[in-house]
Amino acid sequence: MTKKKIEFHSSFFTPGKKYKHSLPSLKKKVLMSAAFVFAAVSSAFAQGNGIGGITEATNMVTSYFDPGTKLIYAIGAVVGLIGGIKVYNKFSSGDPDTSKTAASWFGACIFLIVAATILRSFFL
Repeated sequence: MTKKKIEFHSSFFTPGKKYKHSLPSLKKKVLMSAAFVFAAVSSAFAQGNGIGGITEATNMVTSYFDPGTKLIYAIGAVVGLIGGIKVYNKFSSGDPDTSKTAASWFGACIFLIVAATILRSFFL
């Protein structure tokens, strides 16, 4: 058995050569990291004014719920009237599918009223 000699052919490893960091590159790295930390901290302090904006936006959105709820109730009333007219026309013409049509229009009106009430209770 013969022993093989291990050779290093890597350019990163050269015996006897010592690596030195130059002082200007070290200062440059420290200065860059300090600038990064300063930028991060200053942006964190600048976000304090965002709370006022969020509060103002919340107040603005909640002020729309009362007129929005009234609009949904009005749409529900119009849907109810249209549905009533369609059900009356089917009933007077003797259509056997009148009960299904009445249930679907009535369900649509109930859905609009319940959805408006639930949305208002969630956000106010």
